[in-house]
Amino acid sequence: MPQKRALISVSDKSGLIPFAQGLVSRGFQLVSTGGTAKALADAGLPVTNVSDVTGFPEMMDGRVKTLHPLIHGGILARRSRPDDLAKAAEHGIGMIDIVVVNLYPFVKAASNPATSFDHLIEEIDIGGPSLVRGAAKNFQDVMVVVSPSDYDEVLTQLDATGGPSLAFKFELSRKAFSHTGSYDSAIASTLGTVTVDGTTFSRPAVAPTAPALLTVPLKKLRDLRYGENPHQQAAWYAEAGATGLGGAQFRQGKELSYTNLLDLDAAARIVLEFSEPAASVIKHTNPCGAATGANATDAYVRAREADARAAFGGIIGLNRCLDAEVATAIASTFIEAVVAPEVTDEALAILAKKPNLRVVTADFESLKREGGRELRSILGAVLVQARDQVTEAEAEWPGAADLKVVTKRAPTPAEWQALRFAWRVCAHVKSNTVLFTSADRTLAIGAGQMSRVDAVDVAVMKAAGVDVNLLKGSVAASDAFFPFRDGLDAVARAGATAVVQPGGSKNDQEVIDAANEQGLAMIFTGRRHFRH
Repeated sequence: MPQKRALISVSDKSGLIPFAQGLVSRGFQLVSTGGTAKALADAGLPVTNVSDVTGFPEMMDGRVKTLHPLIHGGILARRSRPDDLAKAAEHGIGMIDIVVVNLYPFVKAASNPATSFDHLIEEIDIGGPSLVRGAAKNFQDVMVVVSPSDYDEVLTQLDATGGPSLAFKFELSRKAFSHTGSYDSAIASTLGTVTVDGTTFSRPAVAPTAPALLTVPLKKLRDLRYGENPHQQAAWYAEAGATGLGGAQFRQGKELSYTNLLDLDAAARIVLEFSEPAASVIKHTNPCGAATGANATDAYVRAREADARAAFGGIIGLNRCLDAEVATAIASTFIEAVVAPEVTDEALAILAKKPNLRVVTADFESLKREGGRELRSILGAVLVQARDQVTEAEAEWPGAADLKVVTKRAPTPAEWQALRFAWRVCAHVKSNTVLFTSADRTLAIGAGQMSRVDAVDVAVMKAAGVDVNLLKGSVAASDAFFPFRDGLDAVARAGATAVVQPGGSKNDQEVIDAANEQGLAMIFTGRRHFRH
């Protein structure tokens, strides 16, 4: 029987030695290159260098080593074709049965803005993708392995009666083409950000949101129960290495739906604006309530009670660990799902009594640090924008933010605190919105209306269902300017004493005059926060 051979050339060497030992114990000869060959030899494994197979040394700083007919012929030869085998024998080409390759770390190099253009170019793998594609094309005869996570199953398949199944080899092939496809997409996207001035190539310090060429390789995380409606199929995808909901962990509950994830996203966006313990309760991507508190439980209860009727069956966002205390509060009513940065085992035991309740954890810290881009599909096209963050409210008000008091009366210290809270929540409510808050919780929210007067009316209607005096002494926030004074007058009638808005209307002075007539304090932020 001919010698079985495995060609191994990997940049990610995790799990390499035990896997290679497993191949040797099953009768495989190891053929390798460069650093991989050294790692195998240092582990005491017998290894043949590719240069010994081809008769040519590695050259041009390693740019040329595996691009040779004695390698690719051994990969691409169809074992069921006598003519292929005859040609291989004529030219002294030995078969290669397994190709274990993962590519140069181009993505890692590209993620570092300090990486020079010349170094970046050298991280573009040429031989590796050729080996992977060749083996993936000839998957019926050659197993191609691009991920260390598959090493154990490869050894198990080799031990199976009759050898590896065709279905397994085909699945490895699909993973391989996905691997090279993502790699090429990353190269194309990165080079699309490079500018050329004469003979000088420059990379931006920060990756642009909208490069000339945008390729987004996505991996399916899981199928979803359904889309916006039960008759629509849906799935959840993310880029490799994604954070936030792209790297989330599903801890318990029914399968997620498309709308669940949209609501979890909306819930997380609000609480990410706060450094203090914060909670949000979401319905149909809008908050029923949002609040801060002394701890997660305090914040959650306040957010839920802001509109308890609407909160029934809602989605919760927390910016603190989901512990046993807050889990008990959540389990006391019907909630669809909750997202938090972490969850304790004690909390999971409590929530397990609600087996349909979905519990998701996500890396919130990385989301606080990153702006990132957002993609949204429209009919036949994709829109791209930078993520909206309320950076002007990161510090206490009044402070470093470029805020402008436009009325005769400035806000009181208590009003400043409440206005900052209102502004951070307002940015994450569907436009047009006007909402009313205290310093630590929402009181009434008028979301997604066609005019600001309508938004105020909706908020007043919601408040009246709780307490006709609820909005007296509150503050109000509007995500965009008031085009006329009627919206401001409606806010004053509702009982608010201070207002925050971006300003920028040609009728700003009319609105300012109305605020002065009513004795309101009003500030302009100079920054709009529409959310469509």
